[in-house]
Amino acid sequence: MKPAQEETDSLEKLEERIQQAVDTMSRLRQEKEAALLEKESATEKLEEARSEVARLTLELDTLRSERKQVRGRIEKLLGQIDLFSAQ
Repeated sequence: MKPAQEETDSLEKLEERIQQAVDTMSRLRQEKEAALLEKESATEKLEEARSEVARLTLELDTLRSERKQVRGRIEKLLGQIDLFSAQ
């Protein structure tokens, strides 16, 4: 093989390797952007879930308080019925 031909082949191989590197970098950049978007989406979903947990916790506390009040009223009414029955 002639020296000029060897240089051309070497340059072609170098060009191919550089193009592969550029393609790989481009693909990795796209994957990174996609991962960042997924992370942002997951973070938003986590915040929504935390907000929902807080809301449901408050609702549960309210229902427990209401149940306690109802229980007290029923016990008072039953006490009055017992007094009425005893007479």
